[in-house]
Amino acid sequence: MTRTSLHDLLDAGDDTLAGRAADGDTVAFEVLVRRHGPLMRAYAARMLGSTYESDDVVQETFVTAWRRLGELHEGAAVKSWLMRILSRRCIDRIRARHEYDDVTELDAPAPAAAGPEHVTEVRTANEALGRALDALPELQRRCWVLREVGQYSYDEIAQELDIPVSTVRGQLARGRRRLLEAMEDWR
Repeated sequence: MTRTSLHDLLDAGDDTLAGRAADGDTVAFEVLVRRHGPLMRAYAARMLGSTYESDDVVQETFVTAWRRLGELHEGAAVKSWLMRILSRRCIDRIRARHEYDDVTELDAPAPAAAGPEHVTEVRTANEALGRALDALPELQRRCWVLREVGQYSYDEIAQELDIPVSTVRGQLARGRRRLLEAMEDWR
């Protein structure tokens, strides 16, 4: 049997990769990790407000996914399936926190060309956005993050959260309005 290389599978569809990974093909699973990992990290960082915590949750999600690949009946839906596992893990982490915990976001180092004023302004704006997102009701925040960070369509959000598309539209409209009000000083 010929060993498949990573390069050979880069253009394969999610359904093919999920099927191969379910059969124990670690290279196919690696392609899925590379393909969906960045979106998952961005989603988790936004939900948790912390990059160090998000990396842990994403890693836990992939470990769970590897163990449960046999339960995935439609390989083409692997992205949604991974995001559902991740979403549940993020919610579990948020629930496990105590109200008094001070979670600070660890930002990547600023480019050398950016001056300290710019770095401070961007960091302060990001903190303000994080506070505004935290102030949103959970459903509005989840809809907003899936749409703006995850680039999900309204239909995909509805399917992910098991709510009607009309509810997604309403939650997004209210969430955006609240965020605009909260971020008025940053415009």
